[in-house]
Amino acid sequence: MGKIIEAHNIQFQYKNNEDETMLALNDVTVSVEPGEFIVVIGHNGSGKSTLAKHMNALLLPSEGDVFVKGLNTKDEEHIWDIRQTAGMVFQNPDNQLVATIVEEDIAFGPENLGIPPVEIVKRVEEALSIVDMMEYRGKAPHLLSGGQKQRIAIAGVIAMRPDCIIFDEPTAMLDPSGRREVIKTIHKLNKEENITIVHITHFMEEAVHADRVIVMEAGQIVLEGKPKEVFSKVEELKALGLDVPQMTDLANELIKEGIDLPQDILTVDEMVMRLCQLK
Repeated sequence: MGKIIEAHNIQFQYKNNEDETMLALNDVTVSVEPGEFIVVIGHNGSGKSTLAKHMNALLLPSEGDVFVKGLNTKDEEHIWDIRQTAGMVFQNPDNQLVATIVEEDIAFGPENLGIPPVEIVKRVEEALSIVDMMEYRGKAPHLLSGGQKQRIAIAGVIAMRPDCIIFDEPTAMLDPSGRREVIKTIHKLNKEENITIVHITHFMEEAVHADRVIVMEAGQIVLEGKPKEVFSKVEELKALGLDVPQMTDLANELIKEGIDLPQDILTVDEMVMRLCQLK
């Protein structure tokens, strides 16, 4: 199977308030394999959300090309096919909730695709089950917590049966409990439903279980690799104004104090195991 998403040397220009031409993306090339779980990190203004919006044709490159399952996002006749292949979940779930009842909201997308009613019912139940929200199917979305609303927004995308879901900082507006709910759902989609995930975030802990981490700065990809490879570059990341996972930061400080630890520790469990192995 070919790549789900391919971006070739893309630039994205825009005008600022002074009518100056700015580059939000500058010669970015990246690809996403089927079933992959990619996390994109970077501080505000780095270009990560702009890149996300190019992956399902919400934005079109000023130069270069983006292909979604072989379809060029610049070809208007393929826009709906592209957005069915690569669904998107945004930062604020209220912007994606359109109905007064949860199950009606999830049915909205398939209805617009002309899916038969019997199939829509099946898809709604399937999507609710995947995000563990079946008991809320008859509820009003505005009565739900932030994390629950975001899971309903995710269910609405799942009901469209995408191959890939792009999450644009989906936990940024949530409390810790809501964040855990949504991250658990995202991992379930990838591991159990085999949906390709592109997750944009500024929470470093959300990146530790990714297959690949991409770091952006000034509209370019400046680091890329497995989480252990990327987060072991503690000083480089901090120079970019980024944090690292807490355990990685702790390991780095302990190493400075002369304790023999690897630099690529990411989780509490890894830290405990490594400390127990010290003589």
